[in-house]
Amino acid sequence: MKKIKQVIFIFAALLLIGGCDKDFVEVNTDPFAINEIEPGLLFAGAQRTYLGGWEGEHTIVQQFVNPFNDGATLFVNFNENVDNFQNGCWGSYSGSIKNFVHILHLLEGTTDKVNLQSMTRIWKAQAMMIMVDTYSNVPYFNVGLAAIMGEEYFYPSYDNDEAIYEDLYNEITEALDNLNPSGDFVADDLFFGANAYYPSNDAATQVAKWKKLGNSVLLRLGMRYSKLDPTKAKSIVAEAFDGGVMTSNEDNAFVVYDGTKYTNGSNNGLVNNQPKFYYAAEPFVDHLKNTNDPRSKYMIAMFDDPGDPLGTAVPGVDLEDQFGVPVGVVRTALPDSPYRGVKEQGYDYSQMNVNVMASLLAPSFYLTYAQTSLLLAEAAHRGWIPGGETAAQQYYEDAIRADMDVMALYISETGSSYAPISGAEQDAYIAQANVAYNAANALDLINTQYWVVCLRNGAEAWSNFRRSGYPALNRNEWDDQLLEYGGDGFVHRYTYPDAELSNNKSNYQAAVAALEGGRDDLRNRVFWDVELLP
Repeated sequence: MKKIKQVIFIFAALLLIGGCDKDFVEVNTDPFAINEIEPGLLFAGAQRTYLGGWEGEHTIVQQFVNPFNDGATLFVNFNENVDNFQNGCWGSYSGSIKNFVHILHLLEGTTDKVNLQSMTRIWKAQAMMIMVDTYSNVPYFNVGLAAIMGEEYFYPSYDNDEAIYEDLYNEITEALDNLNPSGDFVADDLFFGANAYYPSNDAATQVAKWKKLGNSVLLRLGMRYSKLDPTKAKSIVAEAFDGGVMTSNEDNAFVVYDGTKYTNGSNNGLVNNQPKFYYAAEPFVDHLKNTNDPRSKYMIAMFDDPGDPLGTAVPGVDLEDQFGVPVGVVRTALPDSPYRGVKEQGYDYSQMNVNVMASLLAPSFYLTYAQTSLLLAEAAHRGWIPGGETAAQQYYEDAIRADMDVMALYISETGSSYAPISGAEQDAYIAQANVAYNAANALDLINTQYWVVCLRNGAEAWSNFRRSGYPALNRNEWDDQLLEYGGDGFVHRYTYPDAELSNNKSNYQAAVAALEGGRDDLRNRVFWDVELLP
């Protein structure tokens, strides 16, 4: 009897299991789950790539300073290697770059979304340029593949920086060739899609914009070779120029914010996280004053209380009243002579204007016509594109006017009460003896203007400073450690995140061994950064 009961029990269990198998998939599938990813939306989320940090890249090029030499705030303000601040760009691997790789995997072999595929390739190349420019050798060819290809890609090897640049050239040029004005319209595109600030409503218009953007990225890449290999630089620059680069501010790659769901996160610390720590740097302020730059009031201001800049209804923006914090001076020295001393919760110095360019509502600019026109000015001066010095001067002046015109966008987006910069003000600025174009001083003039234009893009400001050697800044003399091993006193690259030593140890060690002297330090250089000064 006992054996019979066991047989009945087993038979019933098998029937039950068979019944479960029959409806297993249906029962265990969430009818409300998202089972497919729309690659256009994924692309829009990834377009906001890394721009650099106020306390990092902007500090290296002496536009900004945090004089608090305590703990994490030491960083490059005082020639220190601080892991936390150097990881912002590396985060692109888990953000934009990972998404770009995923999109390209989803679209592999596609014929109906060739424009989205091409836009992704171009903008992924731009993001990877920043990675290389920041760290030198980085994971590239196998990066972002773990979720797609399997666990063997969890620990990607580091690829040679120069080899990466070679492939980026291929990616950009192939993507440009594949853009099709009769192809797919990417409505979700933040730069030139249906809801962009300057929207497109059809593929032909959007593709024309991306052709200009892609060629402008290619121009930037070509100019990186200007010291290492001028012949190669000339070839790539000429190719980008012939392909057609940006020609007006309506070609700018930027995003705006609504002030509720989306704000300019990079400016958040200047408003909400101990703003008394943050000041404009003396070299940048002095340049604005020495050139009587009408852009200054959008960039910097004096507030009644540095600890509460938003509490000042009408900040001081007169240029003669602006003063930047000297580079390499610690907070304990600032209260005493010869410095300007304490004011309320902070120090009596200029800060970034949190009502305009440093506002939470300020647009984010990734690549602009002004930047592009300045690179063309240098290319014309060097004889790499047609027109000679006449063209170089025109590109130079067009760039300055374009950047000044952009201030009107800051006004409209932030609700500022400032007036746009008039044509007469632009003329007066360009006519000044220390601004007016002249061939003998062209590289200094052009690249110093690039420095000003890139105030809202620290990563590019730092890269161009290393490439060109301008503006001619004095090194941060806080200490001499950046002079060791043949260093010149400036930060030339970020070190790899500490987490790589534990998470990706063997590949990290191989990457460090490939650096000059086997040193993962701030003095080593990216392959194109062959010297600081021309």
